[in-house]
Amino acid sequence: MAVTTFHQGIGSIQAHGFCKKFNTRKRIGNLSLGFVSNGVTFEIGVSSRRNCSSRWKLGVIHASTSHTSVVDPVSLPSSNNTGDSKKKSNETALILIRHGESLWNEKNLFTGCVDVPLSKKGVEEAIEAGKRISNIPVDMIYTSALIRAQMTAMLAMTQHRRKKVPIIMHNESEQAKAWSQVFSEETMKQSIPVIAAWQLNERMYGELQGLNKQETADRYGKEQVHEWRRSYDIPPPNGESLEMCAQRAVAYFKEHIEPQLLSGKHVMIAAHGNSLRSIIMYLDKLTSQEVISLELSTGIPMLYIFKEGKFIRRGSPVGPSEAGVYAYTRNLALYRQKLDEMLH
Repeated sequence: MAVTTFHQGIGSIQAHGFCKKFNTRKRIGNLSLGFVSNGVTFEIGVSSRRNCSSRWKLGVIHASTSHTSVVDPVSLPSSNNTGDSKKKSNETALILIRHGESLWNEKNLFTGCVDVPLSKKGVEEAIEAGKRISNIPVDMIYTSALIRAQMTAMLAMTQHRRKKVPIIMHNESEQAKAWSQVFSEETMKQSIPVIAAWQLNERMYGELQGLNKQETADRYGKEQVHEWRRSYDIPPPNGESLEMCAQRAVAYFKEHIEPQLLSGKHVMIAAHGNSLRSIIMYLDKLTSQEVISLELSTGIPMLYIFKEGKFIRRGSPVGPSEAGVYAYTRNLALYRQKLDEMLH
């Protein structure tokens, strides 16, 4: 069985079921001990029965000369009919990704709600973002209604090791729902619903949209343009302030996305600098002064763990081979181990 290893002093964890044969196995009362022949893997279990269908509480240690040992308690659900319902995970992943560079980012133009696609660099950034999250579970994807965010989500998922296919849900009319219906249950299991919402759009820049940022600063003055771009409650001419953007983005997050996390779903959001700043303001409980200095790079995913009603920021996964990020939670580590076993 594949072994999940945490580097950087985290240690190593390996989980096994008791139905697998060991080279050496001893039972003393209701205590069962298993030893793998290499002498470095031990399993200890306690059970009320002798058969493999009963419930086990396992403590697993994988010893190593180069890593610190870690004991991790693992509860395996009972397969017999005890009437206990399987509990949903109380720990889920939330991934936030600002879209890759757009063609108007490349030209240094105010974009706002103008629907502009990714540049070549933006495509590369989206693919790299996908590599960074390729071992993190994704059950649902939310994007803005703008193509650059949707392209980023789709390109990122081409790199995911689970190989599920993202499918945009069309709910704008009954005909759209009917015409986009999938009739294979097995295909649906291998798909991820993608929900596009205008509430996650970039803030609307009003009369600045399509203008060159440097030329606009030359015309109106750097201080005025900086105030429009970075103040919390001052909008550009006929546009939205960050405060106005936050009202719609956070309301949508709380009404539609947070319930999915509460139900045990792992969620990815691909959106924009200001709509994501607004959501991060809510997640991290930032003040209006703190959020205006928050900068988000294009194409860099940010990971949060949602546990016991709280959001814990974990930063950006460094890459698919960086084991440290998966030590944040046991669930992510086990998910990666399952991917390793499934794909090898």
